[in-house]
Amino acid sequence: MVKQGRDPRTELVEAGARVLAEEGPGALSARSLARAAGTSTMAVYTHFGGMPAVVRAIIHEGFARLAAELARVPATDDAVADCAALALAYRRAAHRAPHLYRVMFGAAGVEQSGEDRAIGAYTLRVARDSIARCIESGRFRAAEPWELTRQSWCLVHGLVSLELAGFYPGRPAAEGPDGEGRSGEGRSGEGQSGEGAGAERPGAERPDGAGAGRAAGYADLRRFLVGFAVGAGDRLDRAEASVGRAFRESEVQQLDGDGDDVARGE
Repeated sequence: MVKQGRDPRTELVEAGARVLAEEGPGALSARSLARAAGTSTMAVYTHFGGMPAVVRAIIHEGFARLAAELARVPATDDAVADCAALALAYRRAAHRAPHLYRVMFGAAGVEQSGEDRAIGAYTLRVARDSIARCIESGRFRAAEPWELTRQSWCLVHGLVSLELAGFYPGRPAAEGPDGEGRSGEGRSGEGQSGEGAGAERPGAERPDGAGAGRAAGYADLRRFLVGFAVGAGDRLDRAEASVGRAFRESEVQQLDGDGDDVARGE
């Protein structure tokens, strides 16, 4: 049954996204959608006219929510920090509506139209503008802003997709089930020295569960964003400071109840 006070159209869109993401396009029909949303098939046709329009509405709703999340990130005097904040907002939007995210990027087996892809690219114009500011300020090398925007998009989208698919936390294929390398390499920093001693290795076993996966993804995203900024021409110390600023502010907002509720697996 449609929840009291909620827009029936929104209920149908979210229910349709769940069906597509969990069962695939072949499972989506007016009847299955009505059943998942707790309404009638008449409601489906009243609000959308037919199933193709339902699919388009799901994709467009996903990008609208992503755009709204990105729009909440203010522009500051630190364009690199702003880029990191936008990456966090992108990840937050995906975790808050994972079924929509899978459908809007075709992971649920839904074929995208040219219009769908154009909407997706337009949604990221705010990221492109931040990248352009990084270039103009001299933090990033001279480049076409969309080139670097696509690179950063691939980085964030790839990590988020792996998180949603359950691959965080994970173990490299080179490691066996007991955590040892093929060569019998020791665990947890045994035989290591220096800064890495006692630190968690990239393939070290982490706690199971979705929360641990989000925590691992959050930590990796921070490192990856620093690496992206350095690769784009920024100095390592400045990149670390700017990305760190964005992550700290996200955590403060989380404590205030208005921030990254998926940040560290919480």
